[in-house]
Amino acid sequence: MGHLLVVESWVGSMSRLLPRAIREGGHEFTFLTRDLHHYLREAPEGTAHPLLGARHVITADTNDTDALLTVAARLHGVLGFDGVLTSCDYYLPAVARLAAHLGLPGPRPEAVADACRKDATRRVLAAAGLPQPRHAVHQDWPELARAAKEIGYPLVVKPVDLCAGMYVRRVDDEAQLADAVRALDAFPVNARGQERSPLVLLEELLDGPEVSVETVSCGGAVHVVGVTDKSLGGAPAFIETGHMFPADLTPADTEAVRHTAVAALTALGLADGVVAHTEIRLTADGPRVVEVNPRPAGNRITELVRHVTGVDLAAACVDLALGDTPDLRGADTGLRSAAIGFLVPDRTGTLEALDADGLADTAGVLEVQLAEPGRAVRAAGSNNDYLGHVMAGDPQGLGARDRVEALLAGVRAGLVVR
Repeated sequence: MGHLLVVESWVGSMSRLLPRAIREGGHEFTFLTRDLHHYLREAPEGTAHPLLGARHVITADTNDTDALLTVAARLHGVLGFDGVLTSCDYYLPAVARLAAHLGLPGPRPEAVADACRKDATRRVLAAAGLPQPRHAVHQDWPELARAAKEIGYPLVVKPVDLCAGMYVRRVDDEAQLADAVRALDAFPVNARGQERSPLVLLEELLDGPEVSVETVSCGGAVHVVGVTDKSLGGAPAFIETGHMFPADLTPADTEAVRHTAVAALTALGLADGVVAHTEIRLTADGPRVVEVNPRPAGNRITELVRHVTGVDLAAACVDLALGDTPDLRGADTGLRSAAIGFLVPDRTGTLEALDADGLADTAGVLEVQLAEPGRAVRAAGSNNDYLGHVMAGDPQGLGARDRVEALLAGVRAGLVVR
């Protein structure tokens, strides 16, 4: 039995999946956070948050990495940790440093830091000669305006250090670029109270479908578990409206994106000790890396993978944190594909009605999670604004996405926001 130090977490599905994987693996964990109330207010009414199943819950300043190293070292001397991990992007670099400081398993801190900064990822991949979108990184308006003209409109504006699609926008001219930059400037601190970088990343707008490659790096090799497709909406934002695993691609395209993801992870130095989620666009000129995330995929993609292959990426993350070799053999689950679709609000107001009676009992449905009436709703601007999701599987082939879309159409028909 291992004892893990979990430093912060998301409050969504991974905050439930990781504790479950730790428990089912026969392990226990201590939870370290700077703000316990951040998690308590997100627990389902009448239930305890899964993170409170920890052996110990300790409060410390997790935003001060140097102080965190000192606190964790003291705790390690008393409690004895066998591994350290987090599911929250904003703490991945600190946890990598912490693992190295305590002599515990984990990927190289420098590699994690580069993957968590979109500008650093671009720099490393360029040095490795990997094809990328044309891009530029600047802080001041004159340089941004000049770079945008050189890249050419339309283009994509990105913060270098946020996640969940926050403030990622398509812009078609200089006026829209100025609006996007002002919006970023008005958000100087992220949701965890960390000061943001003022740098702005500009990228050419890539054509073609977007997919993600789910991998587990161990033993000095990157193992591809599979490829997930993605639906996007909410223009000018890039909101993930759904996913299907496995992606409906030709064998040649599947091999191309797998190769690209492995090359990107290898270039970044993430060929060992990490579960990763690499997003790639299949353009007319070949695959282009969108971003590399050195943690399990969000948006329930890990569950799509588990339903189809039997491979548990949350459990793999726990195994790697403990220095163990994950079981990637999989099993026959009876499903050929699984998909998830998200209910994305297009207006701001109050949720008055959402008709989903009997949906959970419908054949093929794997999960249903929908907001309750009375909830305040805002028009979606990122992946943080969903009103819920539906997940379904197909035992015959790649029909899971169509099944989910048909089910969601019925839910949307009964959606009332005023």
